[in-house]
Amino acid sequence: MSEAVKLAEDPYSIPLENINVSDANLFMNDNHWGYFERLRKEDPVHYCPDSMFGPYWSVTKFNDIMEIEKNHEAFSSEGGITLADRAKDFQTVNFISLDPPRHDVQRKAVTGVVAPMNLAKLEPIIRSRAIKILDEVPIGEEFNWVEHVSIELTTQMLATLFDFPFEERSKLTYWSDMATSGALGGGPTPEPVRQAALLECLEVFTNLWNERAQKDPSEANDLITMMAHNPNTQNMDPMEYLGNLILLIVGGNDTTRNSISGGVYFLNQFPDQLAKVKEDLSLIPKMVPEIIRYQTPLAYMKRRATRDYEIRGKTIRDGDKVAMWYVSGNRDDDVIENPNEFIVDRNTPRHHLSFGFGIHRCMGNRLAEMQLRIVWEEILKRFERIEVMREPERIQSSFVKGYADLQVVVTAKK
Repeated sequence: MSEAVKLAEDPYSIPLENINVSDANLFMNDNHWGYFERLRKEDPVHYCPDSMFGPYWSVTKFNDIMEIEKNHEAFSSEGGITLADRAKDFQTVNFISLDPPRHDVQRKAVTGVVAPMNLAKLEPIIRSRAIKILDEVPIGEEFNWVEHVSIELTTQMLATLFDFPFEERSKLTYWSDMATSGALGGGPTPEPVRQAALLECLEVFTNLWNERAQKDPSEANDLITMMAHNPNTQNMDPMEYLGNLILLIVGGNDTTRNSISGGVYFLNQFPDQLAKVKEDLSLIPKMVPEIIRYQTPLAYMKRRATRDYEIRGKTIRDGDKVAMWYVSGNRDDDVIENPNEFIVDRNTPRHHLSFGFGIHRCMGNRLAEMQLRIVWEEILKRFERIEVMREPERIQSSFVKGYADLQVVVTAKK
């Protein structure tokens, strides 16, 4: 019997110090909730001395996570945002894994793609694509919602943001999956396979970079053109370019994709909330951030202490790894009322940690919310019900909290 299965039996059956919530199998089997509940109650700043990632601290309460997020001087992003140590021969860098000032100038180089004016231009594009995708789903037949709707919509959006060849957009999904499923991070993909896929990604995007660098930047508004013409990003070395590509691809893919699937699953679990939003469609803008909170598409972010730091009577030592468990903070009943309930009309639905906080707050949060809002507006126009047929198949990762398969049957409105 694996340790993950033993852990799954009872969160209180093992000594507190033996709890290791970074085990990807806990998330794949949806067995992590009880462990985080125990840590929040008994040891909210918890030290795990031994894991596949080495020793690390878990911070599991909402306000403690906020404290660490805001203190980027004591808790650095340098060295990566996941607990996994990078392969020594395959080192990528991206702006979320940098501290100011380098972080600030690189992030600023690409934020224009999600500026309010650009979002206004993207809205009709997203809606027309959502309509087409939803109109083509099979009615009354079982199918995988993840593949047919969630992946398709988010991949089309990614292709637009990069101005990537539309007919080859499935590569973006593949590269995103490869980036986050590596064995070093507890996933199923062997590291050589992952590296080969990402080097292919680099080759394709280098060709696109070379094309865009020769064009007038005023005539384009895509991410590659922005990086190729901005003084703060135009001289990146190949592995830094690849690192930023992975960040933008994963950031544009996983949050929205898994929240689209999660929303369908949650409204099956809470039919009273579905009835509420069907009765009053003006609740959709409140339901969207609630979906994102309840799903928490990225379970945690890592920081590394730059000095000794005391919190809740514990001393995190200089150089220690710290996991800020958003998935736990989003269920903290000291901050969120009835956090284990999915409630579509919360008074402050955006009071959650799923997008992070402070200087590293997700730059695409409004785009993600807009995509989800449009999808649900169009779903509720045309479908009476989306019935989940069985428990979803979840991916093997303690970082990306997502779905591989969600079998549904759709009933059209009469």
